[in-house]
Amino acid sequence: MTQKDKPLITIVGVLGKQGRSAARTLLQSGRYRVRGLTRRIDSPEALELAEQGAELVRLPLALGYKKEWVEAFRGSEGVFMMTPAIVPPATHEMELGKQLADAAVEAGVRHVIFSSLENVDKITEGKMFAPHFTDKAKIEEYIRTLPVTSSFIYMAFFYTNLIEFYPPRMEGDTLVFPIYLPKDFRAPFVDPLTATGPAVLEIFSNPGQYAGESLPVIGEMISPQEMVDTFTRVTGKKAAYSSAFTREGLLHHFPEFGSNEMLVREILGMVGYAVEYGYFRKDRHLLWSRQINPNSLSWEQFLRTIGTGAIGQ
Repeated sequence: MTQKDKPLITIVGVLGKQGRSAARTLLQSGRYRVRGLTRRIDSPEALELAEQGAELVRLPLALGYKKEWVEAFRGSEGVFMMTPAIVPPATHEMELGKQLADAAVEAGVRHVIFSSLENVDKITEGKMFAPHFTDKAKIEEYIRTLPVTSSFIYMAFFYTNLIEFYPPRMEGDTLVFPIYLPKDFRAPFVDPLTATGPAVLEIFSNPGQYAGESLPVIGEMISPQEMVDTFTRVTGKKAAYSSAFTREGLLHHFPEFGSNEMLVREILGMVGYAVEYGYFRKDRHLLWSRQINPNSLSWEQFLRTIGTGAIGQ
């Protein structure tokens, strides 16, 4: 198969963790061409993808660009799309997702994969506030009404969250991990940089098998205490768990969040939902991603892969 004969997959948000993972895996498979949409085509990450063979198109992931998205999607066999992290009180995620999906249909795309999540509002009957879950679920519901084959992946909590967004801090000789879950609650976690791509490749390679499916992507079910114990075993450093599960605990560790009350509500709603109802709906196939990708990283493998010297510095 010549390069121009390979099916083209366009990735929305190609420089995000999920987008980069999908682009690298599709290119490394040797079976697909990849087009990536990003506003940062001159960044080091973009240049690296271009060197691997990706075609990059400068296009923001924001409302009002449907015409440009249609042109960017033209000629694509498939589109892998996600919506960016939209911090409350902004509420345009659903409209953005609908515009992207409409553009894919107008461009004649045959298969859309969307990175979705559970509908927390529906599952909890409105008791829990987690719009970045629910809005994705509503986008998924909308995509299902469109004349296009669609599939959906549901990413678990990211390992990287505990390093980038809720970072541990040194207190004396101990690295304290402020974690947004109860100490012994086992939750699904994943490394998006290595797990997303294999899931996307599997689905695009078997479109008939996965049409209409919603599939969790999980590295490991693990508790915060197990994560801290593993960190100590891997690094030899003293470490301890500290709760950021309650409002008081969250704002103690991250007082800067207090300036955005809706963000605090969303974080607490998200983790409260995960603990009370389970992160994934009861009927989801929790083993799927590890069956199609046995190399999916556990927390221990993730720590060994990234190197841990800079954590908590």
